[in-house]
Amino acid sequence: MTTETVDTLIIGAGQAGVAMSEHLGKRGVPHLVVERGKIAQRWRAERWDSLVANGPAWHDRFPNRTFDKTAPDGFAPRAQLVEYFEAYAGQIDMPVRCGVEIRHLKKAADGLGFEAETADGTIKAKNVVVATGPFQKPSFPKIIPADFDVLQMHSNTYKNPQQIPEGGVLVIGAGSSGSQIADELRASGRDVWLSVGPHDRPPRRYRGRDFVWWLGVLGLWDMKVPSPDTEHVTIAVSGAHGGHTVDFRNLAANGMTLVGRTESFENGCLQFARDLQKNIEGGDANYLSMLDAADAYVEAHGLDLPEEPEARAIGAFPSCVTDPILSLDLEKAGIKTVIWATGYKFDFSWIDIDVFDTRGAPRHDRGVSIEPGLYFLGLAWLSRRASPFIWGVWHDADYLGEYIADRRLALAG
Repeated sequence: MTTETVDTLIIGAGQAGVAMSEHLGKRGVPHLVVERGKIAQRWRAERWDSLVANGPAWHDRFPNRTFDKTAPDGFAPRAQLVEYFEAYAGQIDMPVRCGVEIRHLKKAADGLGFEAETADGTIKAKNVVVATGPFQKPSFPKIIPADFDVLQMHSNTYKNPQQIPEGGVLVIGAGSSGSQIADELRASGRDVWLSVGPHDRPPRRYRGRDFVWWLGVLGLWDMKVPSPDTEHVTIAVSGAHGGHTVDFRNLAANGMTLVGRTESFENGCLQFARDLQKNIEGGDANYLSMLDAADAYVEAHGLDLPEEPEARAIGAFPSCVTDPILSLDLEKAGIKTVIWATGYKFDFSWIDIDVFDTRGAPRHDRGVSIEPGLYFLGLAWLSRRASPFIWGVWHDADYLGEYIADRRLALAG
């Protein structure tokens, strides 16, 4: 087994790893990027075929490169996102080694830096940036027994309607992934049920500007890290079909059956909470609050943006909301597949360094961990709301690049 020594090791070659490499490279910090698969591996292998970015191409990118095949106001498809990061890695001459999985990371035995164990040997580094992103371990509750006669999968393994068996589909989780997957399955002719929990439901566009533009001018991208016990609320927004506002009433009108949060399973039946109408009303309130904030901003700054009173028109609740299903026999309903679009958990089990809290989250300040020389990048709320998004991670990487470069100079001096 060999031992290799590098100055700074970046683990992960997704958007976070590429951004980190750029900012270290331009500051003259020697580094190596390792990736268990290929560049942008999760975009390649853990997303469905028809996925597009949830933000327009003018926004969901790094500052130094645009998309070649998608117009600024369009939404880049998955394959183009992979091409984009590959091209960007070439543009910055990223020193990357693919097919290298870090099995174990620990502090070096001599106390100088860290040791990362791979199948081929050990990489020793003075600094390590963990850039494995926010989508680590698929999360879903073990509500339905594994031996029950229904196919269960997480949204990270769903590819297309042809992949799953004939019959009805229940999608659990109504954020961006769940609502888009459910809509695709319904359009393919499947009977679809969608389990809707609490969510935010912003407008895709309002008064001629995209939702992400409004987040910027309203200062919402720069919202700081909430309290550790703040409950995460999923966001239902879509770049599919040219970009549109997710409206669960429309999904129901097109034949989808909405149900509340999935709670329990007994004797072949799933039980749902009595919260469906409340959850949709909460999404409506979030939607209207965004319109209110946008209108106030337009008035305060005297902007010439067209009024859009029709955006405030909200239809009546469909019957599946006013008379909700509270128990569903999966066999009688003909449901053969359950897709859990329920997010992800941290998985830093391969890091043997005491930097994690009781939730398994790294203890850090803007990505600088409590262990000198160890950094994290690409996580939700790393420094602000924008942190896990493409352009947000680029700016977080800029901060860490400056921090690492300054620390190297201080230690050398």
